[in-house]
Formats: sequence, structure tokens, C-alpha cells
Amino acid sequence: MNQKTGQTPAIRHALSTKREDDFAQWYQEVISEAEMAEESGVRGCMVIKPWGYGVWERIQRLMDDRIKAAGIQNCYFPLFIPLSYFAKEAEHVEGFAKEMAVVTHHRLIGDGKGSLVPDPEAKLEEPLIVRPTSETVIGQAMARWVQSWRDLPLMVNQWANVVRWEMRTRMFLRTSEFLWQEGHTAHANREDAVTETLRALEMYRDFAEDELAMPVIAGEKPENERFPGAVATYSIEAMMQDGKALQAGTSHYLGTGFAHAAGITFQDREGTQQYAHTTSWGTSTRMIGGLIMVHGDDDGLRVPPRVAPHQIVILPMLRETPEDDALLAYCEELRRSLTQLSALGEPVRVLLDKRPGKATQKRWAWVKKGVPLILEIGGRDAAAGQVSMLRRDRLWNDAAKANFVAMSKEDFVARAAGEIEDFQASLHAEAQARRDANISSASSFEELAVFFSEDKRYPGWVAVEWARPTGDELEAVVQKLKTLKLTMRNTPLEGEEAQGTCIFTGRPAVERIYIARSY
Repeated sequence: MNQKTGQTPAIRHALSTKREDDFAQWYQEVISEAEMAEESGVRGCMVIKPWGYGVWERIQRLMDDRIKAAGIQNCYFPLFIPLSYFAKEAEHVEGFAKEMAVVTHHRLIGDGKGSLVPDPEAKLEEPLIVRPTSETVIGQAMARWVQSWRDLPLMVNQWANVVRWEMRTRMFLRTSEFLWQEGHTAHANREDAVTETLRALEMYRDFAEDELAMPVIAGEKPENERFPGAVATYSIEAMMQDGKALQAGTSHYLGTGFAHAAGITFQDREGTQQYAHTTSWGTSTRMIGGLIMVHGDDDGLRVPPRVAPHQIVILPMLRETPEDDALLAYCEELRRSLTQLSALGEPVRVLLDKRPGKATQKRWAWVKKGVPLILEIGGRDAAAGQVSMLRRDRLWNDAAKANFVAMSKEDFVARAAGEIEDFQASLHAEAQARRDANISSASSFEELAVFFSEDKRYPGWVAVEWARPTGDELEAVVQKLKTLKLTMRNTPLEGEEAQGTCIFTGRPAVERIYIARSY
């Protein structure tokens, strides 16, 4: 606060767009300024830059550990899938048909006018689909691998890229090509398959909460939101800062439908041939989009320490003088001391940024990237054995200045792990408090409509009573919600018991479901 005027100085944020002014533009600016990704020249496809890919590598590494701990093995399946594989599963194909990229030729030739065109003589005997998901091709492999009950459960996972030709794209959230993991399992009976479906869902819920500091609701999707061909689909849903919902991971119980299509049969203990019960589950680079929209602020990204490529960045204030050698030696000694520490169950990840340039410019570059702790160290600091710490979630002081905290090197080393762990916890607490404050309820469709039609910039979610209608009755509900640009998200597995009547059908409610606008 200014002592003369009694007014709080205005903060000049690192981004030109504020969240409250234009959330969509703010999101794009964060991605650009934090150097997460950029356009590739192909509509809907992106170049993931080192900082963005570093976050994905952390997500991949931590998720892969969880997958392997469940006894699931990694493998890899082809990018190209014969069209005939999809034709065996009509419902599955219908769900993806409009998004499939198709390869029809294997060679190009010159057209005599300086351009290349497909060679008519190189037309494939059967078109190939560029992988939109792998149930069909993995089902064919499972049919070969499974012969007896002794071969079950069969549980595999792959890390891969997939292509779904999206009409409306947005980096990380909805792209024509994206990276993901997809788990696929086959079981002897329904009970085991459902147990695996829910295990994967809980893995995603715990991962989002613990690693991404992203509070989520785990629950079952309504019938109209099921994965094509699935018996039941479950999801984790996260609330973004604009109040919209993001589906951040899904797990599907597929029943025996895919097994019938692919011929996944086995001889049970009594010698009878049975069809396997299968599951699939996946998460993708969409999680990074969720991380940005849950934790970002008007100065850029804030990365949870568990998935930050660097948890601490040391910025020596270099002046291109002989004194720089002593400063760099001091900073290197500090870096080595910090890497001996453990925080959140892993060695602390530290970067000593020796690049030429002004320390203030480098500082704001790292602020926008969202590194948890930034240390600025000048020659005088080194001589006095001190450091100046800037914590990314406590960026500004009362005077609208960068909130540096000075301390001795020894004190910082002693408290660094605690600062990292507190940063992780504080991001989760902040996001959960915001989500819980923005969940409302409505006892009638009219009340729901009024809630979302009022002048609320970020209205959040609404929980309503639900009778679980199906078929045409459900389709009528879907169309009714579309008029308000709303969707049904999921029914929480650990939600409150239903009370009263369904706001859509008037029948006794059987559960509560979340309604929201979504990505």
C-alpha cells in the first residue's frame, strides 16, 4: 500500500490478457508465453515445445509407474489399422466414423505440372485407418493370445499418438493428433472386468489429485456419453477456472461386444468356450490443458511441483565480468546441495540457468513457465552467503513488487523441500476451494435454465436429481440441455443419495448428476 495515498499499487502482470477479460485468449497466451506449444502448419496439430513436453514426460513417467504397479505390461500396436477391423464393430465405427483419417495410396507421382499426386497404380487393396483408438487392432491380437482361462487376465498398455479429425481444435484440449496412454484388458468374467474398470478410474482420480493438484469428481457417464460400443463409461471431471468441466480421463467396461467382434474366446475351467469381458481406459495430453486452466494465473502458468521439469531455477545475476566466476561457483555449489534433497518422494529437480541475458528478463520467462521456486543471486548475495527466493504462488507483495524473500543459503537448503511440498498442497487447496464454491443445485429444469441464463461470467456446475432415463427419453433430455449449451458430466460414485424427483422426467430420482458447460 502506498503510504502517501493509502491506495494499493496496481500490479502490472506478465500477460497482456487477464482471465476475467477473455479466458479463451488468456489460455492461448499462456501456452505461447510459457513456451508450451505452437502451431505446426497442419490444422489441429501442434508442436509440443521442450517445456510442454517436459511436463508430459513427468506425467508419463508417474502414470507409467502406477500402471506397471498394477501388473500391466507396456507394448506397442500399429498406427495403421485395416478398415475391415472396424467394420466388425458397427457401433464402434459409427462413433468414430466422422473423425477417421484414411490412407488409400502408398506412393506419389508427379502430375507433369510440378505437383505430386497419388499414383493410381499404388492404390491399397484395403484402406487403412490412422489409429483413432486401438480396441479393434488390440482385440485381434488378444484373440490370438487368449486360448484358455489360464491366459486371463490379459492386461496391456501402450503409449502412443492417435488421430481424430476434429473440426474445432484448441491446443492440448482438442487436437487432431494427440498423445496418450491406452490400457486394454481381457477377463474371464464381468466381475473381474468391472473391478479393473473401477481400478483404472481410481488410478486416474488419485493421479489427478496427487500429481496434478487437480480436484476431480469420479463417476459414471450417462448412456449418451458412453464410449462407442461400451456397456459403461466412467470419467474424472475437473472444473476449470471459467467454471466449465473438462473430462480428464475415462475408463470403459466393454462387456463381451468387442470380444464377439474380434473372436476373443477362451476355454473355461469346465472346458466350455466363453467370450472374454474386456475393458479400455485412457488419459492424454488433454491433462496438460486442464493443468493450465486450473492453476494458471494472470502471470502465466503455475506448474505443480510433482510434474514440473524443474522445481527450482537458480538465476545468477551475471555481469560479464571476472566476478562472474565466483558467482557461478557459489550457485553451482548451491545446486549440488539442493539435488541431494528429497521432496514429494523424489530427488529435487534443480536447474542453474547460465544463459546470457538480464536476470530480470530470465526471471519473468520462468515466472510465465510456472517453475515453483526461483532464486535470484547476485555477487553481493554470494559474498554474504545469501539467496533471494521467489515462490510462484506468492508472486506479489503489498507494494506490487516481486515478492522476494532473502535468507541465508543454509536456511534455504533447510526449507527448500518443505517449500516445494507446501506449493503442491496449496495449489490443490486453492483449486478445491474454488471448485466447491462453484457447485450449486437446482430442483427444477426451470431453475436450472434460469441459473445458466443469468449474467454469470463463470457459472460453475449444478447438481440435479436424475432418474437415469434411457433411449428416446434420454435423447429428449440431451436436446433440451443443448438449447442451453449444457451437458451431463457424470454421477459421482461417492455422491449424495438421491432425494425427490428427477428434474427432467418427474419420476423418483435414483442418483444425482452434474450439469455444466464443458470443453
